[in-house]
Amino acid sequence: MALDLATMEPQILEAIDLIRPALQSDGGDIVFNMVDEDGVVHVSLVGACGTCPVSTMTLKAGVERIIMDRVPGVTEVVSDNT
Repeated sequence: MALDLATMEPQILEAIDLIRPALQSDGGDIVFNMVDEDGVVHVSLVGACGTCPVSTMTLKAGVERIIMDRVPGVTEVVSDNT
């Protein structure tokens, strides 16, 4: 079954908007790049989050968990920073 990317994208953006204040309070931010046909959400961590040594942990433990909980069909969240 194909994913409905047009439906998923607004939900992903809404979930990112919930996460953004916490990242901004630490001097960083998150930018949504795309969701691919496999349900992988591509983001960029910017500001302090882009260079933080624990940004991978933040991405997986926080961002990925929240987006996957809120958006059916998301399989993973990856950073395009590398």
